[in-house]
Amino acid sequence: MTPDHISHLRKLIETPSFSRDEGATADIWENWLVENKAGDVERLHNNVFVLASNFDPSKPILMLNSHHDTVKPSASYTRDPFSPEIEGDILYGLGSNDAGGSCVALAMAFLALKDDADLPVNLLLAITAAEEVMGEHGMRAFLPHLRELGLYPDMALVGEPTGMQPAVAERGLLVLDCKAKGKAGHAARNEGINALYRAIEDIDSLRCFSPAKTSEILGPIKVNVTMIQCGTQHNVVPDTCTYVADIRTTDAYSNEETVELLRECVKWSELTPRSTRVHASVIDRKHPLVEAAFALGKTPFISPTTSDMALMHDIPSLKMGPGESSRSHSADEFICISEIEEAIQTYINLIRSLKV
Repeated sequence: MTPDHISHLRKLIETPSFSRDEGATADIWENWLVENKAGDVERLHNNVFVLASNFDPSKPILMLNSHHDTVKPSASYTRDPFSPEIEGDILYGLGSNDAGGSCVALAMAFLALKDDADLPVNLLLAITAAEEVMGEHGMRAFLPHLRELGLYPDMALVGEPTGMQPAVAERGLLVLDCKAKGKAGHAARNEGINALYRAIEDIDSLRCFSPAKTSEILGPIKVNVTMIQCGTQHNVVPDTCTYVADIRTTDAYSNEETVELLRECVKWSELTPRSTRVHASVIDRKHPLVEAAFALGKTPFISPTTSDMALMHDIPSLKMGPGESSRSHSADEFICISEIEEAIQTYINLIRSLKV
């Protein structure tokens, strides 16, 4: 017989939950938590959350968080992405690995611990939306709402597929739209000012960007120009060249500071960030969450991917969950049921052993 939490995950997989359109799976989560007597289940947009009933204001709040939205399935799927088939230990389906398995494991740990008055923390379970796009109705709306309720987390355990190893840091992200301007002219007469040449000069400066400070954990800021567009026809000197820079930021500088440093680095180009909200995340190695993970024999690492931790600017956060990152956003996504069961027990053991 399939355990209830695995049946629940299969129902989630059957239900499309693309980012910004997760209402149906939010309904499923809300109903399932009520049926399992999780407590006073609340909802903001498509974010579903519940606070353990034995709240003690003298204890810090630990948020158990993962997301129930998914990307759209790739064209290379050979299976029905919404058919949650089980073959042996493997459960297939879109969102099974990223991040349905983490959601279910965290929820099961919450249900197992919600009535334990001896826990060193208050537990807040948050199954949130729009993580894949960091949308305005996901964590960006949810955290201010918690602050208004007086339930702002002191720390967070974020469920993402990491092989149940703890990610203690992840880089932030800036995408810059860049524009170099020149003056149009006839190519045959060497007229005008070539905007492409100006852009190339600035791109080389960005490639060599090396600010004074380097992150102890994340290393240097990474800059890559990934797109360029210029010119209208072969015999016209271009007056505009646009390009896009992908910047992987660190905790050495804020995103806003990084933009200003990059602007100082170039001579001709205007640099406009699409957003500065995706910050780098680093948790101190001596934080109770990290020490508890160490005590369980886990190996901390730096995550190459971003998550909602990027929006938890002032909340010490540890990313750890069942499954593997390499399966995320890939065709025929899957998770092992044994990975979920192991994660449930690991979460329970980690929370119980916290020394805050």
